[in-house]
Amino acid sequence: MPHPNARIPDFWPTGKDWTFARPDQPIDVSMDEAVAKWGDRIAVTYNGADYTYRDIAARVTALAGYLQHVGLSKGDRVLLYTQNCPQYIISFFAILRAGGAVVPVNPMNKQAEIDYLVADTGAKIAICALEISEHILPALKRGDLTTLIGTRMTDMGKKDFDLAPANQVHAMSEQEAAPLGITGFQSALDAGQEPAPRDTTSDDLAVIPYSSGTTGQPKGCMHTHRTFLASLYASVIWNPPNEDTVHLAALPFFHVTGLVGGMCGPILTGGRNVILPRWSSKLAAALIKRYQISRWRSIATMAIDLVNDPEFDSYDLSTLEMIGGGGAAMPDAIAKRLKDMTGLDYIEGYGLSETMAATHINPIDAPKRQCLGQPIYEVDSRVLEIGGDTELPHGEVGEIVIHAPQNFTGYWQRPEAAAEAFVEIDGVPFFRSGDIGYRDADGYFYMVDRVKRMVNAAGFKVWPAEIEMLMLHHPDIAECCVVGAKDARRGECVKAFVVPQTEARDTLTEDAIIRWCKTQMSAYKCPTIVEFIDALPKSGVGKVLWKELS
Repeated sequence: MPHPNARIPDFWPTGKDWTFARPDQPIDVSMDEAVAKWGDRIAVTYNGADYTYRDIAARVTALAGYLQHVGLSKGDRVLLYTQNCPQYIISFFAILRAGGAVVPVNPMNKQAEIDYLVADTGAKIAICALEISEHILPALKRGDLTTLIGTRMTDMGKKDFDLAPANQVHAMSEQEAAPLGITGFQSALDAGQEPAPRDTTSDDLAVIPYSSGTTGQPKGCMHTHRTFLASLYASVIWNPPNEDTVHLAALPFFHVTGLVGGMCGPILTGGRNVILPRWSSKLAAALIKRYQISRWRSIATMAIDLVNDPEFDSYDLSTLEMIGGGGAAMPDAIAKRLKDMTGLDYIEGYGLSETMAATHINPIDAPKRQCLGQPIYEVDSRVLEIGGDTELPHGEVGEIVIHAPQNFTGYWQRPEAAAEAFVEIDGVPFFRSGDIGYRDADGYFYMVDRVKRMVNAAGFKVWPAEIEMLMLHHPDIAECCVVGAKDARRGECVKAFVVPQTEARDTLTEDAIIRWCKTQMSAYKCPTIVEFIDALPKSGVGKVLWKELS
């Protein structure tokens, strides 16, 4: 139930419940319930292969047993490092069924980023895609990880499926991985281990998505089974699908919106989830037509790609009944073309890793464009003066704060940072989003800017301090400052101002830095623009004046 002092929004319709029902149980129980209701229905379609709820659940049980067999204890963190595939779903529920906590890892992460996550979480077990195992294998070789389970992305799909992504990376087989100390995913399932009786509760740690911070080091957002289920149930009730709904899982599962809405939402409601392992507008359109897909969650960049596809006008999207997402404001021209093609409004929403996806969503029957939406069930969201705790009138710009049942319980091993992230008003703890916006008289929230220094590249949050720390490992870079630059497709891109080492001033090139960065960090974090300068602007106390750079 909401805090007794939380405020029901003034726009909330009379007679409509503001509170909502959700079970007091672990997340993984929903898989058991799905099997009981829809056991023989198709749950997942992946590269032409179909899996029923019973198929998926049997693998969940087997993997959970194996994880406990190799030493997973209640509360242990497990890294989950793959692209979208059935193995991701199986692994997520198996880790929870075994009593562990899932650490979703961006599959674009490279070794330095993986090493940090292994050290910060203290994880001893990880599950990875063999296509990207080179970046996590060093942690196993050092002994930081004790168990690494590897799977090929292609193993649970049909080998000759005509709508599989092109140019898939070739990966070693599970047999080839064994001499490296990697346990094959199928071998783990075939071990025949049964998990012990479930002993987790709603208040146990369940998922730790990482959200980068202004200090440059990503922070783990601690979510319990209770906070996760609050987000899941609220989003499903706000815009309910059903067991006949066919979903397109295009958003990456490591992202909170993809995890909650794209992966768990269909399981909760008995739908069929058609997985797109890697984004392609052409494949997305083809899958929508082939499988009569009715719901597609995306980010603005995906919709932009689809609309700008030269073949867009020839695509058959007639089965779609709902399209929407978040990450960045949907350009009006793109929203209009989608509406003209499908007759549907693009339903925008807003959330953060700290809130396990959406806290604000546009009403299905009255959406507004370039709008975060309205606070959903049990969400008390206000606009405060920046840096203060005084609530501002509607229409005035300030910092958006949020009290919600899906708010995280703190940052992993960083209690001071968690304390700073909240402000108390009338005894109610509100999370400071760091986002600047305003609320109109109808209860719709709008984004204006950000308090924190952050770049939003195609929906991915990029913290400049983290990129700067990585770039300073380059031997020819003396100083650097990272800012956001406008980008027609992605909204923003990463731009780096670089002061070269004296001996490299005549030889260091923009292309060389960008190529080096691509070997050190996720692609979306890499600068796409590098500008050389003689010195960074600084204050009297030596603080870099990043706002003066553009």
